[in-house]
Amino acid sequence: MSTILGMGFEVTSVNGEFASIEEELGILADIGADYAEISLTSIDLIAGGRIIPDRRARLKACTKAFDLKYTVHGLVSSNFMDPDTCGYQLDAAKALVQLCDDIGSRILVQHGGSLRANQLAERGDADRREREALAELADFAKGYGVRIALENIFTGEAGQYRQTPSQLADTVRAVDHPNLMALIDFSHAYIEATYRGLDFYAEIAAMAPVTGHLHVHDSFGRPQRFFKPYFPAENTALGIGDLHMPLGWGDIDWQRIFTEFTFLPDTVLLMEIDRRYRAEQPQSLAIARDLKTLYESKNTSA
Repeated sequence: MSTILGMGFEVTSVNGEFASIEEELGILADIGADYAEISLTSIDLIAGGRIIPDRRARLKACTKAFDLKYTVHGLVSSNFMDPDTCGYQLDAAKALVQLCDDIGSRILVQHGGSLRANQLAERGDADRREREALAELADFAKGYGVRIALENIFTGEAGQYRQTPSQLADTVRAVDHPNLMALIDFSHAYIEATYRGLDFYAEIAAMAPVTGHLHVHDSFGRPQRFFKPYFPAENTALGIGDLHMPLGWGDIDWQRIFTEFTFLPDTVLLMEIDRRYRAEQPQSLAIARDLKTLYESKNTSA
């Protein structure tokens, strides 16, 4: 039976220090979250692909202090398609796998790659480069019992090469490694589907069978394009961009998603709804628990 192991929220350091991480973990434990997904590269833990021992010890002590399970978000700038930095990124990702093992995380999030418009001469090798790097990383992660979760991202600039969600699923299938799976970020998929004129739900359907990790946050699927807000809340007011809003603030049909699609067994539901929406986090957690019940009821009766 396909189940959802649990749910939680993202955690990121405010300014590169541990104190805000520790504060966030305490708050999430208090509101009853099961998981925290820590953006480990928001703190200096790795230098040139090597783990910094003193900071590694502090991370382990920090995470052990709370009754939470953990997943890890790798480099937000991760991009195995980039010919200039792919090797450096692979070294950093391997270090992150070891840090995952230190804190009991069985998942490392890796963003799908891209090329800038002025790199399109590299297009022929980009997909191959990414698949080879993912295969090497997944093989390394297997020794630690960690799975790599490849996340779909949306097109961010004119002329950029970026895989659609369904193409990213093809990448996961092509690599065909037990320690590589897809991660659906529903808002990212919604924005990309709008931008490219694709069917949002068809793109999710292509990803779902190879997906074992979910990034859940609300939006209206409206690409940022050229609008530049003065305050971040102005994007929210217009419903533009990757908003990371509380569940129910946008127009994503969460009930349809958790009724219609089936993901890999033991999937984690992680809400990328941060401290800006502290007051709304408990309500989003309650909605997520209802979605879990709906999903597992559907899968039990199937």
